[in-house]
Amino acid sequence: MSGLSQKVTIGDRIVGKDEKAYVIAELSGNHGGSLDKALELLRAGASTGADAIKLQVYRPDTITLNVSHGDFAIPEDNAWSKYKNLYHLYEYAHTPWEWLPDLFAEAERLGVELFGSVFDDTSVDELEKFPVKAYKIASPEIVDLGLLKKVANTGKPVIVSTGLASLSDIALAVDCLTEHGCSEVILLKCTTAYPTPPEEVNLKTVQSLEQTFNCPVGLSDHTVGIGVSIAAVTMGACVVEKHIKLDDGEETVDSFFSLTIDEFKTMITEIRRAEVAIGKVEYSLTPEAAKNSNGRRSLYVSQPIKKGESITKANIRSVRPGYGLEPKYLPLVLGRKAKHDLIAGDRLSWDVIA
Repeated sequence: MSGLSQKVTIGDRIVGKDEKAYVIAELSGNHGGSLDKALELLRAGASTGADAIKLQVYRPDTITLNVSHGDFAIPEDNAWSKYKNLYHLYEYAHTPWEWLPDLFAEAERLGVELFGSVFDDTSVDELEKFPVKAYKIASPEIVDLGLLKKVANTGKPVIVSTGLASLSDIALAVDCLTEHGCSEVILLKCTTAYPTPPEEVNLKTVQSLEQTFNCPVGLSDHTVGIGVSIAAVTMGACVVEKHIKLDDGEETVDSFFSLTIDEFKTMITEIRRAEVAIGKVEYSLTPEAAKNSNGRRSLYVSQPIKKGESITKANIRSVRPGYGLEPKYLPLVLGRKAKHDLIAGDRLSWDVIA
């Protein structure tokens, strides 16, 4: 996929290999149908140091049918079974479009990027009214080539989740985006399970996607906790997307797998720590490690040795600290003579050996 950019620019951030991971806080439906709560979530998400806040932009009637039987009923073993059918789930979870002016005004005031997942042409048209710097394609929409063409034609970067896609689906989506002028594509490894069992994440796919498509790759993480996201960054993930919720204990549509604001903040702190720790290939002692070189063993006088006496295993030992001759020289110094009197604790060095 030579038509893709290896670096993608979203607002004032460059996303790609050797750049800081781009961290997205997903609001989803955790506002519980309250604009005040949505604004509070937006402010809280911005306070964590997230690079962007993301919405899901759809209406119930643009994403499903108001039908309660057959394929539209939610199975009892589904995490959202209490909503009975898809329409009621999306009616509860959606972010009303009337809120968007307030949300974007607040994001601008806070200086944080705000953009959204889009689900049909109408949601793209709606978001184009606002200063969005990127678009997100959710996993189920990756096969909607008409939608992909629509977002590609905006000329903005497109982030694509792959949670329900085969490799051929991903290739077809990428081809569609590039054919319609979008070279700035970010792929997200995703497992569409809520919450995702860690053993189903398969983070090695992040590296495979990067090698296959030669573009930035990240993780849309639905696991519980922060460990998987941090591990993803150490494996080359350029983007991490995670759902957030307020620390109020209220049960909302995605709260059962979302991070609290404090947890999200900790995740970002640990991601930044991990990025620094990745570093480079280095075998020499770092400045801090060099301060502990006294932890190595070296050769020291353990019993007094008179000038001219032989050095033996009885009067020298390999001990800490490491300021004497290295232990590897022991065979070379045994039997040699002391140049002058030595007492216990003296370093053994070539200068004191005749």
